[in-house]
Order: sequence, then C-alpha cells, then structure tokens
Amino acid sequence: MINIREMQDAEFAAYSCYFVEDYARDIEENQGYSSETAITMAKESLDRCFPNKLESNQHSLLCIESIDGDSPVLCGYLWHSIDQSESSSFIYDFFVFENFRGQGIGREAIKTLEQQLKKVGINQLKLRVAYHNQRALKLYQELGFSVTGYNMSKQL
Repeated sequence: MINIREMQDAEFAAYSCYFVEDYARDIEENQGYSSETAITMAKESLDRCFPNKLESNQHSLLCIESIDGDSPVLCGYLWHSIDQSESSSFIYDFFVFENFRGQGIGREAIKTLEQQLKKVGINQLKLRVAYHNQRALKLYQELGFSVTGYNMSKQL
C-alpha cells in the first residue's frame, strides 16, 4: 500500500538536489544544451515554480511513501499543479526511486492522486513524457493516458 502526502520543508533540499540533477540530464539529452546550461535551466525552473520553497504555492510537491509495517518509507516524489479554470492538473515530475520500481508503486501513486483530484472537482490529468522513456510511456498508457501531441526538435 502507498500513501501520497504533502512534502515537508525539511524534505525540500533533498528533492531539489534530485530534481536539478534529473531535469538537467533530461534537458541535456532531449534539448541538446550543455551540462552547465542544463543545470542552470533546471535550477531556474525549480526557483520559478517554488520561489518561497513550499510556502503558499500553486504547485504541490508530494512524497510517495510505501506503507508496510509501522513506519512509512519514502519511495518517490510527485509534483503537480492544479488549474482550476480547466478543471485539470499537470504532473511536472513523477519519480519512483530505483529500488522501488517494478512493485506497482507508480501505478498506485497515480491512482491515489486521481482519487484525491476527483474529490476536489478535477477531471483531467496531464503530463509530458520523454519519447525515450518507454517504461513510463507504457505505464501511463496502461493507466488510460493518451498521446495528445509530440514535442520535436532538430539539431542544426
């Protein structure tokens, strides 16, 4: 069983380290920027969306926990933002730690998020997945997501 809960202030630094490294790698691989530029862009993206860290923000950073026994174990992160005008939420980041993959935790986390969003009147969940991330693409399609477009680029 899993639980998703709001991230605590003390957990934000660890998330920031993970996110900048992971997103910078994505920017470098998929957009062709240098490592240094990609790191700067990743930091700027996080700072833009969380200027006051977790205080009064339209973005929601969640911790995914595995509940097995007495104490929950952190096994991933989920960042999303609700757009009330569209009755939708966009997933900016979804990450299950390597040693917890293949156990259905990602699937359960998305289903739990869906249930929570439905309770507050949100009826659409959106996200972007990198083309090369076939494992994630398969999971999302199995959960009922459909492809709505393609991001494309060309190196000149």
